[in-house]
Amino acid sequence: MTRLALLQRLQELQQTPKFQNRDICAISAMLSKEALAKHVEVCEAAVAASGRTPAATLQ
Repeated sequence: MTRLALLQRLQELQQTPKFQNRDICAISAMLSKEALAKHVEVCEAAVAASGRTPAATLQ
């Protein structure tokens, strides 16, 4: 997955109720592509655990 695709997924996660009051995107500027992929994965898991899975993670 490209860095751009990861950033787009992260922006979608930012809009979920779980992360609306937190900035999960700012750190992306300092992360390698591999670390960014892991960050997205962890954020998706947190959203899934809260019971609100964004459509992008279902594909």
